[in-house]
Amino acid sequence: MAEVKIDNLNKSFGSVEVLKDIDLTIADGSFVVLVGPSGCGKSTLLRTIAGLETVSGGEIRIGDKKVNDLAPAAREIAMVFQSYALYPHMDVYGNMAFGLKFAGTPKAEIDRRVGEAARILKLEALMKRRPRELSGGQRQRVAIGRAIVREPKVFLFDEPLSNLDAALRVNTRIEIAKLHKMLKATIVYVTHDQVEAMTLADKIVVMNKGRIEQAGKPLDLYYKPANMFVAGFIGSPAMNFIEGEVGDVTEKGYSVRLADATSVSFTGNGVGKGRKVTLGVRPEHLAVGGTGDLKLEGRIDIVERLGETGYAHVSTGSGKPIIAEVRGGATGEPGQAVTLTATLGHTHLFDEAGQRIG
Repeated sequence: MAEVKIDNLNKSFGSVEVLKDIDLTIADGSFVVLVGPSGCGKSTLLRTIAGLETVSGGEIRIGDKKVNDLAPAAREIAMVFQSYALYPHMDVYGNMAFGLKFAGTPKAEIDRRVGEAARILKLEALMKRRPRELSGGQRQRVAIGRAIVREPKVFLFDEPLSNLDAALRVNTRIEIAKLHKMLKATIVYVTHDQVEAMTLADKIVVMNKGRIEQAGKPLDLYYKPANMFVAGFIGSPAMNFIEGEVGDVTEKGYSVRLADATSVSFTGNGVGKGRKVTLGVRPEHLAVGGTGDLKLEGRIDIVERLGETGYAHVSTGSGKPIIAEVRGGATGEPGQAVTLTATLGHTHLFDEAGQRIG
């Protein structure tokens, strides 16, 4: 396996900048997930690592080798696409062995590699089947097996679970996590699904408009998002945002008046009176009733009942609906007046530019 190091990478299609000043180090043996909305540049970044796209500037290194000008086959990478791209006339063995045969690998070595990949992926009983005789999850495992047999330095996954149904996505996600631990492989994985990212990643890279907004451990991004974009993207349902303004400022701290006429006090300094700010709080950190530093009065519009856990959509004085997690059978009813509370430690404060200040 190998480290991947990207320095000041830029990519343009004509006059359109798709990647801007990307600096990223992917440690040897790590599982790094690139996330972001459609069009943010995550798949383009993956394709530049693979050599499927040329770069407009900057440098990509895999191990100790600069690979900017190397063909994909010379980069010692293997890629798994959203489309399985299996040969319909070949059985599982043939699909997994094809690339090795094309490269002139001896048959005994092909049998060893294919057999080992089949054992890892639990495909031994399916080796004589053709793609049409396999389920979606089995086809995806064959596509992963085809990558494994190449014994690459880096695995690249481009939204590999997008074509699977919800239950199969969960199962295959767990299989990929186990596979990483077994192979101790360097993996770069693209997805738009932040739950998938939180589940799989050692490190998450959140992208937006061709730039990296924040990179770090999943729970670091969850508890300490660098800005409102990351705060709103990581977590499901998304973080609630309430506009406000800094009120009284003392040597001990300052208060924030929120749009629904409530106020919350923060410790610290460096925030000027009258400054526009945004308070963030996640649905799972809001309680219906109870006590807390933050209190919001509102009325339930609708409750999404999902079993033990549900989500109440509450109208408050700010005019913007707030989502709060509710648990158990007493989830409330539409029209019911409620008080939502949260502790100061579970709130986030952002400045006018959307950057974290508290």
